[in-house]
Amino acid sequence: MIFPRLCKEVGYASTHPCGDRVYFLSRYLVHETPDGTEVLEIVPGKERKGLLRTVEEAHVIAAPGEVVWYPERVQLHDRSKLVGLAAESGKRCTLFTGLDEHLTFVLDPDPSLFQHVFVYDVTPPRPSLSATLGELEETGIFSELDIIFVHRLRDISRIGADVYPCRAAGFGRTLDADRLQGGETVAGCRTGRELLRECYGNDFSVTDICPLTMVSEEPFITRCCRKEREGIREQENLFGAVVHWGASPFEIFSAVRDLVFAWRDRQ
Repeated sequence: MIFPRLCKEVGYASTHPCGDRVYFLSRYLVHETPDGTEVLEIVPGKERKGLLRTVEEAHVIAAPGEVVWYPERVQLHDRSKLVGLAAESGKRCTLFTGLDEHLTFVLDPDPSLFQHVFVYDVTPPRPSLSATLGELEETGIFSELDIIFVHRLRDISRIGADVYPCRAAGFGRTLDADRLQGGETVAGCRTGRELLRECYGNDFSVTDICPLTMVSEEPFITRCCRKEREGIREQENLFGAVVHWGASPFEIFSAVRDLVFAWRDRQ
């Protein structure tokens, strides 16, 4: 797979205002021909001054018929998304135009080269970890990490418990708002069990809904309401990161970055 790291390495060779010279950082040229668009890989000359260089070598890496333009403007730094779109295009090479009109391309897309990070979260209410990661991805902030998030969501409403943790999720009977009678089935976690024990005793059946108990693949990221569980850690011999239930977008990004670096150091 070829996917330039920097859009400034990709030039659009539609005219020749300065002859056959190219910008000194150019490594690839998108070139229109009578038969369609082609992509060239070039070696600029070794001149030491000036912005423009002669072309020392050039060869076609994607010929007309192998190239397609993606029809919409995209965030060029959302690398995992672009590789996925390129893989779906049916062509060897997909050209992308950025929101700022820069160009890039993906040649011979291979999503398997990206590290999978498994995301474990629950809903309702909003699965804030999973949703925030999706929003951050769209900004391109994970571009340098070459990762793909695999989301594993659990719908806790399907448990069929008598009582759920809080009204925020829209449940009818909840620990934070209703008096329990005893004997109810409760959807909760370690914190919920402590609350039940302190307020009512132990006459309850609790179904654990903590996302940390869902973990089955690594590297993972999940969230938990227990602050002492935060950080890079192992869960049942699986390596991952835990953020707090109310973690900010910056904290979530930092946890992913630290997780990926730590995971790669282990390999």
